[in-house]
Amino acid sequence: MFKLKPYLLPLAFLQAVIAMAGSLYFSEVWHLVPCVLCWYQRITMYPIVALAFVALYRKDENVWAYILPLSVIGLAISVYHNVLYYAVNWGIRPDWTGPCQAGVSCTTRYIEWGGFITIPLLSLVAHLVITVLMVMLWRTTPATVVANPSLRGGDRGSAS
Repeated sequence: MFKLKPYLLPLAFLQAVIAMAGSLYFSEVWHLVPCVLCWYQRITMYPIVALAFVALYRKDENVWAYILPLSVIGLAISVYHNVLYYAVNWGIRPDWTGPCQAGVSCTTRYIEWGGFITIPLLSLVAHLVITVLMVMLWRTTPATVVANPSLRGGDRGSAS
């Protein structure tokens, strides 16, 4: 797995950029109004782009500590969104549609490529990919870098 380590953060950055660009394309070009759960997922995805970019620039091996909480929260929201979306669209009417009561419904069927690829599923895959990549980065980061703050990040220069 150490052979993959140099590619983990760039792949996470690329995934986050694609997810952000896709969500902006759907809302700004196709004029699809995001639901409440889509906004929450965007709130977790957009900062990942900035964090991953800065970490790439600074060669920060501990960026997983900042990105992983965001991706896990986004993943949890997207799992809930997908369960809700598919339950309603398969004819099950759950009582737990709380955040979808106001504004655009969280179960609106905007796209369905191949009969099952939806916007909520795209978000779930993006958050899952980033979560897996960050867990892999975490597991390949030496304990000395995690424990010793002076070894974190790239070259910070000398204090002299």
